[in-house]
Amino acid sequence: MDQDELQALPPRELHDRAVRYAVAHGDVGFLWELLKAIPVAEATTGHTEEAANDLSRFSALLSDAMGAGEGELGEALRPVYVDYLSKHPEA
Repeated sequence: MDQDELQALPPRELHDRAVRYAVAHGDVGFLWELLKAIPVAEATTGHTEEAANDLSRFSALLSDAMGAGEGELGEALRPVYVDYLSKHPEA
């Protein structure tokens, strides 16, 4: 898929495709980048307390990564998913 096609997808689908591809290919680097991006995305959506808590709880980040395709958080993470999926068009 090209960038325009990816941009048209809902955040949940972007999340699911990117995470599924990364897990299937052992791409821990992407998963780590996603974990680092979640607190920033939460802060940009006004959830600053959640962002601060996530920075101190790695297990919370893992849980967030698996569900980070919904709502405002999914929208805030859209650039992360689109960038990753555009580099892996077979995902």
